[in-house]
Amino acid sequence: MKIEVWSDFACPFCFIGKQRFETALEQFANKDDVQVVFKSFEIDPQAPKSVDHDVHDMLVGKYGMNRHQAIAMNNNIGKEAEDAGLAFQFDSIQLTNTFDAHRLAKYALEQGKERILQDFFKAYFMEGRHLGDHETLIELAVQAGFNVDEIRHVLGGDDYAEEVRADEEKAQRLGATGVPFFVIDRKYALSGAQSSDKFLQTLTTAWKDSQLLQVLNDTAKDSKSTDTCCDGACSIK
Repeated sequence: MKIEVWSDFACPFCFIGKQRFETALEQFANKDDVQVVFKSFEIDPQAPKSVDHDVHDMLVGKYGMNRHQAIAMNNNIGKEAEDAGLAFQFDSIQLTNTFDAHRLAKYALEQGKERILQDFFKAYFMEGRHLGDHETLIELAVQAGFNVDEIRHVLGGDDYAEEVRADEEKAQRLGATGVPFFVIDRKYALSGAQSSDKFLQTLTTAWKDSQLLQVLNDTAKDSKSTDTCCDGACSIK
């Protein structure tokens, strides 16, 4: 069973959803037969690399609320994160453009370094790191086991830019209106940071569906007698 997950490193519910999904996957009886493929998505492709306001004021400008309401909203999200085992530090978040982080993540995933995804989320939401800064990305990549020169080469050009854009276009074609966005075998889709129970329920349903075969010509049902063999098939009592 193949599960594709679209998310953005600057999306709090993507981090929360990732934690909840992985909790559900650990409880899933057939987890060893599940392939998880992470896809890129930017909630704000036009975001600048550096801004002079914090995440609370960003909500003020985006939703027209006052700062007190924005802080309350982030506090509520923080509680959801805490329930998932995460300690968000909203006051320390450095808003930025995540495109280069996605390009580097594509390269890391190609090299089998999936841990970079968790490292990027943690750096952004829990450590107050500037995820749009190349030196920060290089430092995180080196900690994940990469060579400095190879990372500078990736970030210095436009490597994996087309792959990131292709992921985003695919999400739009599949009808994604937000992230995180989970697609199972291109048959089932879940949007948002669902509960672990909901993820597990969906995994179970999708797995059962994937194991069933659709019989295109049920000759036994078409036969007037269920005690004979006909049309190349014997009926089952």
